Formats: sequence, C-alpha cells, structure tokens
Amino acid sequence: MSAHCHHETQFNGVSDDYKRRLWLVVAINAAMFVVEVLAGAFAESQALRADALDFLGDAATYGLSLAVIGAPTKTRATAALLKGISLAIMAVWVLGSTIYQVFILGVPKADIMGMIGALALVANVASVLLLMRYAEGDANVRSVWLCSRNDAIGNVAVMIAALAVWGTTTAWPDLIVAAIMASLFFWSAVQIIRQSREELRQNAAPSHDHGHNHTH
Repeated sequence: MSAHCHHETQFNGVSDDYKRRLWLVVAINAAMFVVEVLAGAFAESQALRADALDFLGDAATYGLSLAVIGAPTKTRATAALLKGISLAIMAVWVLGSTIYQVFILGVPKADIMGMIGALALVANVASVLLLMRYAEGDANVRSVWLCSRNDAIGNVAVMIAALAVWGTTTAWPDLIVAAIMASLFFWSAVQIIRQSREELRQNAAPSHDHGHNHTH
C-alpha cells in the first residue's frame, strides 16, 4: 500500500470506474443542494444554509474535476488550485452569514435541521463510500476526496447543532457548528492549494532538474 502511495506517478482520475462514481456523486450533491436551500430557508438555520452551499460547491468541484481528467498536469493542478481558493472564500461566507444569523435573525428551527441533517448525512456517506477507493491521487483527485469527507463530517456537526439548539433554545450551537465547518473548509483549502502549487512547481521545472543532475 505505501509503495503505491509513494509511486512517482499519482492516480490522475483516468478511469471509467472513477468517472462513473464521480458522476453519481455530482448528482447526489446537486439534489441535496436543492433540498438544503429550501430547508435552510424554512428552518432559518445557518448551519443548513452553509451545508447547502457546500453541496453546491462540491457539485461544481466534482464537475470541474471530471472536465479536467486526462488534461495536462498544469491544467489539473490549476483546477485544484481554483477549488482550494473557492473553498477558502466559502469558509469566510459561512462564518460571516452565521454571525449575522445569530445576532440579527434569531433561533433556527431545530427539528427541520435534524431531519435534513440526517438525510444529508446519508447522501454524504454514500458519496464517501463511492470515492473511498480513490482517496489518494493528484491534487485534482485529492480535492474531490477532501470535499466529500468534509461533507460527511459537516453533516454530523449539523445534527449535533440541531440537538443543541433544541436543548438550549439558543442559536449559539448553530454558530459554533458553522464556525467549525468554516475551519474545516479552510484547512481543506490549505491542503488542496499546497498540493496543487507543489504540482505546478514540479511541472514547471522538470527540464531544469534534469540539467542539474546531468552536470553532476
């Protein structure tokens, strides 16, 4: 297993099985975005809205990942870099809008949060199981895995928030969970950006390295 991980050429997504799984995950994420946008508006829950935005971001991310499979390293790494940056922007939006929710809008409806959180968790666990075989790979493949894993963690957090909102009758648990999700987005964004920049750097300077070795 470790020999496979450290192999010089990382899995780049060129596989019919991987593409099929990715299409399924795109469909799951797009459907859950619609469900959570409606539920988030109805429940006035910022954690649900944050999760809906995450589903939309992931559907777009997976679509972009599919589009660049088989493309040159530079294209794939640049696509991953864009995904990392968008994930960081999403984190800022989640945090800002949640603070607005707590201080301006009031307490969300916990029962809807809990029900939709459970449904979203099922969708995300299905996505994680579909993609688990392809957790390691280039920045493009890895960004897909990190996004689906984040979703599953995020949904567990939304359900915990729903329980806590119901138990405390305050919006603070919703804020805390959204803040945790924002932190998770940031951390994944950092990982994706770091790996894609490394791949871009390696792609930009292979001939230089060869020349260097030659003179030795």
